[in-house]
This record gives sequence, structure tokens and C-alpha cells, in this order.
Amino acid sequence: MDITLSQCFIAVDDHDKALAFYRDVLGLEVRNDVGFEGMRWVTVGSPAQPGVEIVLEPPAADPNASPADREAMAELLAKGLLRGVIFATDDCDATFAHIQASGAEVLQEPVDQPYGVRDCAFRDPAGNLLRFSQRRR
Repeated sequence: MDITLSQCFIAVDDHDKALAFYRDVLGLEVRNDVGFEGMRWVTVGSPAQPGVEIVLEPPAADPNASPADREAMAELLAKGLLRGVIFATDDCDATFAHIQASGAEVLQEPVDQPYGVRDCAFRDPAGNLLRFSQRRR
């Protein structure tokens, strides 16, 4: 059996701010931009990984979600508690400098971890945790 990752989802509260970060700062390409029932989904991905997509979705994408559920999801998103993503990079320090220069919120400066990577962490404009990891050799 051969299983590969196809898509992952990141909740965002403002797709235009998310695009400015994921496309313009991180360099991901926009692959799809779809509106449905008053909501919007934008799919981005790395040109180096054409088979893997990140779907930037509304925090409560279920059109049947109650107003209370939508509010709870928005509160969790604002606190950065919904999802986290780890990106691989070949130069953690250069990646850190580039993202920091964009004004993104720094959570952790580059550090060598005991499990064999050098990594750093930021929050995206919606508050999601993003780590950037470089394998140490």
C-alpha cells in the first residue's frame, strides 16, 4: 500500500491576509480560490511539492455549524489553538530572517533541538502555529 499526503487544512479568518502571508512571504503558489455558500477556500502549495496542498479554510467551514460553534472556533483560532504546521527548509536561519522581516509574530528564534533539527516558530496572521525545521547533519 502506498499512502501519501494530499491536503492539510489551516483555519484562517481573513483570506486576503492569509494570502499575503502564505503566497507573498512564504512563496507558496495559489492553486485554487473557491467561494461557496458565503465562505471561501484558498488552496496553496509549494512549487516543489505539486501533489501536496494546504487548504486555507474558514474556522467553522461546516455550513450547518451553529452560531455558538462558529464563535467557539473563532476564539480558538484567535488563541492559536486550532492547528499547527511544520514546514521543512534547507536554511532555518535565512528562513527565520525572511519571515521575521515581514513582521510576522515570532514565537521561537532558531534553535538546535535535541531531536536532530534546527527550527523556529511563528504565528500566521490568523494565529496558527507554524514551525520551520531544518534537519541537522
